Amino acid sequence: MTGGAFYLLCGVWALVMLAIFIQAIRLSYRIEARSPDLTNRSGFPRNAMMFHTVTNINVARDEETQAMRRRMNRLLLIVLAGFVVMWAGLYLMRSTDA
Repeated sequence: MTGGAFYLLCGVWALVMLAIFIQAIRLSYRIEARSPDLTNRSGFPRNAMMFHTVTNINVARDEETQAMRRRMNRLLLIVLAGFVVMWAGLYLMRSTDA
């Protein structure tokens, strides 16, 4: 693979991973809004409480919220898998270049 094609592939990969991660963050905010114990009542902006939504801490137990949480977990697993695939690809490219 030529250098230019590799950089283009890495750029597209980064944009896709970023878009999927942003979708997961937006879902986390929606889950927080539906969960009374996670609702932001301070009036000040705060970061998404992704640890709580991923681990199901203080998250509403209704089926729709849990379905949203499962979808967010799938998106985060896709991001993790994307990084594993990128790492494996870089490892294989380095091992074949040597």
